[in-house]
Amino acid sequence: MTDALGLPPLGLGTAGIGNLYRPVTDAQAEALLDSAWDAGIRYFDTAPFYGLGRAEARLGRFLSGRREPVLVSTKVGRVLEPVDLDHVPEVGFAEPLPFAPRFDYSRDGLLRSFDDSVGRLGRVPDLLLIHDIGEMTHGTEGNAVHMAALRTGGFRALDELRSSGVRGIGIGVNEVAIGLALLEEVRLDAILLAGRHTLLDRSAGPLLRRAEAAGVAVIAAGVFNSGILATGARPDAKFDYAPASRDILDRVAGMERVAARHEAPLSALALQFPRRDPAVRTTLLGAASAGELAVSLADLERPVPTGAWDDLDAFTSTQKRAQ
Repeated sequence: MTDALGLPPLGLGTAGIGNLYRPVTDAQAEALLDSAWDAGIRYFDTAPFYGLGRAEARLGRFLSGRREPVLVSTKVGRVLEPVDLDHVPEVGFAEPLPFAPRFDYSRDGLLRSFDDSVGRLGRVPDLLLIHDIGEMTHGTEGNAVHMAALRTGGFRALDELRSSGVRGIGIGVNEVAIGLALLEEVRLDAILLAGRHTLLDRSAGPLLRRAEAAGVAVIAAGVFNSGILATGARPDAKFDYAPASRDILDRVAGMERVAARHEAPLSALALQFPRRDPAVRTTLLGAASAGELAVSLADLERPVPTGAWDDLDAFTSTQKRAQ
């Protein structure tokens, strides 16, 4: 089943082939994309920020020789400025391309970002998402400035692009509040929400219900919360792009015990959880290698006893009451 945009139930996120946390060679990136293609995945999400252009360029090269219909989403909100190699900032991606990202949500900034992405991808993206708008990224004052830029030209630019080739517009964010606010202000086609509708963080409920009522597609991303729901509660686990706190480690360890009682890997439960909500049209898989993708695809097909969900719901409720 697909929605009006043609979003399928499954897609591949490309932060991994942008070298998130660790280097990935061109050959490894191509092997991952080949594996996704062979598995029938025809939706790929990317962004200029991923490797400062590297993920878009790799995805563009991969898709250039394929004629079968494919859906691509990318993001706007950052402009990449060329810099010397020794001036590339630390952005969380290993060996990024020689650019420095600059937030720009103005009309000119969004149009430039779009044009640059078209150049790297070799195609007009189907879905264009405003990236990382919200107070979580920019703070209250900074976000007010960026929202003003959107209101005075950015939104208009996106609407024009939607009328001239881009099939849909939306947001790609890590927070619920900005999604609720923008649903009241802009005609969105999709919301890509990372890390807020997961086994560990279930704060997305109000946004899911509002999006469903408005007919806006929700794309669930970051389903492992930056890794900890895949790795488990090990000392080096990451949560929301940073080392996991002791509280998070303890909560995940408790979830692992629940999963073990039902003989189900926590990673499988984490991947299948978002799909249980009717508002979620697509789940994005995050992988940096063909092997990681194979594990995720197998986890998605793994039978999960109903009792596992009931016990995890009960565990989560107990944790909330204890806080």
